[in-house]
Parts: sequence; structure tokens; C-alpha cells
Amino acid sequence: MNVIITESWKRILKDEFSKPYFLELLNFVEKEYEENSCYPPVNQIFSAFDHCSFEDLKVVIIGQDPYHGKGQANGLCFSVNDGIAHPPSLVNIFKELESDLVKPIPKSGNLERWADQGVLLLNATLTVRESSPGSHQKRGWEEFTDKVIKLISDKKENVVFLLWGGYAKKKGRNIDKLKHFVLESGHPSPLSANRGYWFGNKHFSKTNEILSKINIGIIEW
Repeated sequence: MNVIITESWKRILKDEFSKPYFLELLNFVEKEYEENSCYPPVNQIFSAFDHCSFEDLKVVIIGQDPYHGKGQANGLCFSVNDGIAHPPSLVNIFKELESDLVKPIPKSGNLERWADQGVLLLNATLTVRESSPGSHQKRGWEEFTDKVIKLISDKKENVVFLLWGGYAKKKGRNIDKLKHFVLESGHPSPLSANRGYWFGNKHFSKTNEILSKINIGIIEW
């Protein structure tokens, strides 16, 4: 299985692609895709990177697993393809967006429009077997995405990291908070949101306030 990823990230991550754990991971993923229905489609596994170059990166949002239902996952965390019903977490993300920025809830749950503006929508695990959440965890993806986060932290400055929920907060443990901005809240899933840990975090307006202060173009959420 070949890694199809945009050139800007290939330069940054080239050493990672030759490590034994990553080669084992690729063999596992290739076998899984041959023998099972898996998501996202092979050509979208690295879509988060393809839509947000390393040079243009302004914001990082960390998810956990791709959606495991047919036609949902498109390689960007929390995002679904055009025409697909919004999953519960995305519903709550859009509700907070509506409340925070007084904007109508988007009809499409496809977040490529965010990614194309410099938002890296990074799942910790980039693939999953259909109807089997967590099925591709602990196979090497987490090590790879930890390295991605560490490289962003080391090689860039003034990136806004949005850490939603306990898993994302742990995933962000290596972010240098002296160089970057870290906003934390509960997860947008109904379990967390309905307990009051998500709504009202105002992360969308806070992110744009930060970007504006450091003279970087804001995100049109």
C-alpha cells in the first residue's frame, strides 16, 4: 500500500514513513481493506493533510476514529460527505457554531471548507472497519498522529489547537503551550454536551480572536 499524501506533508513526515511500525501499519490496513469494508475510501485516508498544507496550517482539531457507517467518513475528523445526515457530535458542533457566531447551521456536514482554510481535522486513527468502532486502534495510527502533532508543535508557531474531550486533551500532551494556543472543552458528543461540558465554549469566536490578534486571516466557519 502506497502513502498518497500532499507534497508539503510528505517532506515533513518522510522519516516516519520508513519506520518499521508504519510499514507494519500499512500492511495491516491494506489487508483490512482487501478483506473487509473499511472507511474512509483508500484515496481519502490522508485527506486531512491534502486539504490543509503544512505551510497554510492555522488550527488543529483532534478527533478519535473515523465514522464507521457506509458513506460517512471522508478523511476529516467530525466531517461527513455531502448529502449524509449529520451525526450527533457534528449536530452539536453546528449548534455551538450557530450560538457562538450567530450563523445558520450548515446544510452540509462536509468540513472540507474548514480544512481548505488551514484547519487540520486530524483523527487519531485514520481508518476503521465498517460497523466496528475502534477496530483499527492500537495498530500504529496513534503513534503516527502523535508524531504529526509533535512535528507541528516543534516546527510551527502560533497554531490554535482545539482539544475537545479527554481523549483529545491526552493526545495534545506534547504541544508546546509557550509557542501555541490551546483551547480545551468537553467533547461535542451528546453524553458530554448534555452535561454542560460542550455548549458555550465559544471556541470558534475565540479562535478567530486569536488569529486576528496575531495578524493571521480568520476562519470562515
